[in-house]
Amino acid sequence: MASDVVAAGHARGVAVVVVASEGRTLCGAAGSAHHDGAAMRADSACNWFSMTKIATATTAALLADRGELDLDAPVAHYLGDVWPAGSTATVRQLLGHRAGLRNPLPIRWVHPAADPMPDQREFLARLMSRQAQPKWEPGSRAAYSNVSYLAIGEVIAAATGRPLDDVIIDELLVPLGMRDTAFRWDRLDGRPAASGYHPTLRGLGPLLGRMLPAGVVGERVGRDITLLPFEVDGAAYGGLIGSALDASRLLALHVDRGAVGGRQLITERSIVEMTDIAPSGGPREFGLGWFRATGDTSGRVEHLGGGMGFWNVMRFDPVRAIGAVVMSNTTRHWDISDAADRAIALLG
Repeated sequence: MASDVVAAGHARGVAVVVVASEGRTLCGAAGSAHHDGAAMRADSACNWFSMTKIATATTAALLADRGELDLDAPVAHYLGDVWPAGSTATVRQLLGHRAGLRNPLPIRWVHPAADPMPDQREFLARLMSRQAQPKWEPGSRAAYSNVSYLAIGEVIAAATGRPLDDVIIDELLVPLGMRDTAFRWDRLDGRPAASGYHPTLRGLGPLLGRMLPAGVVGERVGRDITLLPFEVDGAAYGGLIGSALDASRLLALHVDRGAVGGRQLITERSIVEMTDIAPSGGPREFGLGWFRATGDTSGRVEHLGGGMGFWNVMRFDPVRAIGAVVMSNTTRHWDISDAADRAIALLG
């Protein structure tokens, strides 16, 4: 299946991992990870982008299971003066994109891998200063917002007294054995890595260079501009970096209803609750972290992850207890959910 995607010209490289109950897995990869000739592999690290939100939401749910986070508490209880005065939004509404927050275009919300990560609370405060009033009454409808998950990250940090990235690593990634996933490229030094590719017409490379921070845009290779290693400014909404193989371990936690290695890391109730999709009135319907395209009758949920250079999906069938992770090194938004379904069919 991966080779078909590459042959069709959708991406230079694709990695696919399918996970089912009882530890059944299937993985494969095709195409190139880098223009130096390195092949794409199931363990080639890519920027996850918004697929990170599944990790953030799962962490919030497991903290709630332990009584360390109240999902029904007002966000203001945790964020104080960073949060707009008078807002009634709850933590649960943030997780379900129902807090009424806008979703500004995150075109420059990245930095070269060598640069420091922005202070997350200051980043949130700056973005919240531009939307002091909710776009709609919290809870009345839903619409996707990266800012909602940046806020969730700071809620988790306030509840635990630790930075969000440390909490996700210690409480989720380490127990799942996700040793090849991190928020900084330098933590993955020596691991296989994929370069991002952005299709750009000849002559428009300098324009792309002006759109993105210095040190992100690389050389042209054929019809694409390469992207140098970079990181997303907001850890909670899109900051993870890692491979499809490692991401499949997070998916396996959901497939196995919260269990890993015989241990119940998160309750089955919370796993089920995360996939409880509610109508939104928009193009997507949301659970807690997971979403579904409005009109999708398959019963499957997913989270896409796309930005400059990478296009990914984690797709999950909670009834059949099977799912797939597909990661590709292109900005081009090809039908990756269909590819995940075709991969699931190979094992299911």
